[in-house]
Amino acid sequence: MTDAGRASRPPRAPRTRRPRRDRGARESLLSITLVLEAIMFFFPMLVVFGKHTLPAGLAFGGGIAAIVILALASRLTGSRAGVWFGWLLQAAILATGFIEPFMVAVGVVFLALWVFCFVKGGQLDRQNAARRAALGEE
Repeated sequence: MTDAGRASRPPRAPRTRRPRRDRGARESLLSITLVLEAIMFFFPMLVVFGKHTLPAGLAFGGGIAAIVILALASRLTGSRAGVWFGWLLQAAILATGFIEPFMVAVGVVFLALWVFCFVKGGQLDRQNAARRAALGEE
């Protein structure tokens, strides 16, 4: 292409980013909880493999699948269905206690964290909405 061909094109408009969607406290806290669970799931995967509780392929395949599902679910917490899916994942993590008994304790800790984030995040969202309404922002 010649320089004359380039000069005849109209200049491109500068790219503008879409404004980010406001995330509430509940969505953020629940998302963080699921990411922490995904990171944590690496260690039980190694324990199940090391104790030969499951065959290696099943231990690593199931562990990696759980990590991916938890990480992807963290992106869905903005919707009602995503939050319900998070509750389902909490039950699934508790159910892994049938494979490795110590996972019951881990599941209970993360379930408590999930419930705390669910409740506290809702309280913070309501407070922030009331503050914005009082200031006349929305």
